[in-house]
Amino acid sequence: MRLTSVFAIAAAGVLAASLAGCGGTASEPIGGDVIAPVTMSVNELQGETVDLVVGQVLNISTDSLAVDSYTGEVSDTAVAEFTEGRIDDSAEFNPGVTALAAGSTEVTMTNEQGGIQPLTFTVVVTDAT
Repeated sequence: MRLTSVFAIAAAGVLAASLAGCGGTASEPIGGDVIAPVTMSVNELQGETVDLVVGQVLNISTDSLAVDSYTGEVSDTAVAEFTEGRIDDSAEFNPGVTALAAGSTEVTMTNEQGGIQPLTFTVVVTDAT
């Protein structure tokens, strides 16, 4: 009985030591840093300034209009990149703007459906550090 207790304590110690070495430090997030996207509606963006950090995405909700009905143009493509919305099987992906480098740029979105004026807004990108 005494030998069994020694083995149980030894096994618990080995298990605790192996678990302590697997997780890294508690301050490091699993998978690295993740920057949450900013979501805004097309109805909120006209004339606005949107602040993003490098690597962050502006997710643009098209409300009742089709996600693939908008095209976009970015004045300074070194600062930000426009991604058109699309429908892929049963999934819909909103259009968006990805922050690439520090700076400021104007974004103009147009809709292929008639009667909708171009949507223009400014994106200001800063470094995450």
